Amino acid sequence: MRADRLLSILMLLQVHRQLTARDLAERLEVSERTIHRDMDALSSAGVPVMAERGKGGGWSLLDSYQTTLTGLNLAEIQALFLPKPTHLLADLGWSQAFEAALLKLLAAIPAANRQQAEMVSQRIHVDPTGWHRWDEEMSAFPILQTAVWQERQVHLSYERSDRKCVERLVNPLGLVAKGSVWYFVASVESEVRSYRISRVRDAILTDYPCVRPVEFNLADYWQQSMVEFKANLPYYGVTVRVAPEVMPRLRYAGYFARIEQIDSPDADGWTRIWLRFDIEEAACAYALGFGAQMEVIEPLELRERVLQAAKKTILFYTEH
Repeated sequence: MRADRLLSILMLLQVHRQLTARDLAERLEVSERTIHRDMDALSSAGVPVMAERGKGGGWSLLDSYQTTLTGLNLAEIQALFLPKPTHLLADLGWSQAFEAALLKLLAAIPAANRQQAEMVSQRIHVDPTGWHRWDEEMSAFPILQTAVWQERQVHLSYERSDRKCVERLVNPLGLVAKGSVWYFVASVESEVRSYRISRVRDAILTDYPCVRPVEFNLADYWQQSMVEFKANLPYYGVTVRVAPEVMPRLRYAGYFARIEQIDSPDADGWTRIWLRFDIEEAACAYALGFGAQMEVIEPLELRERVLQAAKKTILFYTEH
């Protein structure tokens, strides 16, 4: 509705001070022409919106203008009270602040909606962690968080995946929580990289100001880095046949196995399945785990490797 959009424009301009018509159009999912019409409507209603043309310009409000709009609808109120990942808030040191903010918000909303807001936390619970969670080493987190807030360069001692430690002076750009794992995003000589915080062995805050890339957007960077990460994963394709009794537990049998395609059962009730692994060793261990309930069809070298591993296992238990 247009009224809701006009209120959203006011709120956005109060928060961001100045936004271009394109920025507003993208955020509100309308055309730039619609935004210009909305600005005319706000101006006609006495709202002091101003347009600054040229590079670096955009729409803004007079500095002295403030609105105290609190017209939240029921769905918006319920969304605000949806439980947040408590352990992530605790990592950031925001647990108490979050609870205090909710109390203030609860006191400010209409009494008719207060019960509905409180009901959300009793009806919905969000747990972003998986079943297999390992506690991460987070000793460097406070320093990295400070570096991000204060925009100061930080000297890192970082352990790479190959166990080699490297020393780097980086510009902090942000923190990202992937599930229950925290990543530190920083730039090194104009190249943006992600560092798993549990691998940061030491972090020293410097007095040098952070150099932030122009128009850097943390969410956009992370999305693109995830696409590139998945595209560069090693690939080892396997085709197998599995017995009927295996199907119910197939999806939960291996952490490193990803199912790509499942065929219809054949005349014997067995099903042909195409799987993806990172390396051959993982595929061999996976197939051995099912014993005679899984037959490797392709590749032939994996079939032979499984056969030889099974023979060695039989020999080992025969001799001991």
